[in-house]
Amino acid sequence: MRNLAAMLLAATFAVLSLAACAEPNPSPETASESLTIETSTGVHGFTVELADTEERRRTGLMFREDLALDAGMLFDFETPRVITMWMRNTPLPLDMIFIDPNGRIISVAENTVPYSEAIVSSRYPASAVFEVNAGTAKRIGIKVGDRVSHPLFGSPAAPSDG
Repeated sequence: MRNLAAMLLAATFAVLSLAACAEPNPSPETASESLTIETSTGVHGFTVELADTEERRRTGLMFREDLALDAGMLFDFETPRVITMWMRNTPLPLDMIFIDPNGRIISVAENTVPYSEAIVSSRYPASAVFEVNAGTAKRIGIKVGDRVSHPLFGSPAAPSDG
């Protein structure tokens, strides 16, 4: 009986050890939503995943190997504050767009470094961060003061021109 108990304990430990080593689910179960950004070059539409829980904010885009050109993750921090992010376990270079509660872009961190633990700060109080592929801000001309439309900011996503 002792041997059976020891074998069961060893098997349980092995299974738990393997589970602890596994990467988190790279695609959290979140519904896709629409978001638009109005820049001097037009209105640009995105499909977004909403990171609106502590777990989703903590995981973000970690371990993602690819992200569609018109996709991103919108982090809802609810209360405006100086937000700090990093790129730990994130293989994709990203642009981080910091947004105030009214949907105005207050700062942009372009081309963040994959896997870096360097702090990326909003510098000013923000309530949300929109992460997109690196180069997106430059490609569509995102600037401080541009407007983001999404229900999080009290506005529906506007129709986009692509």
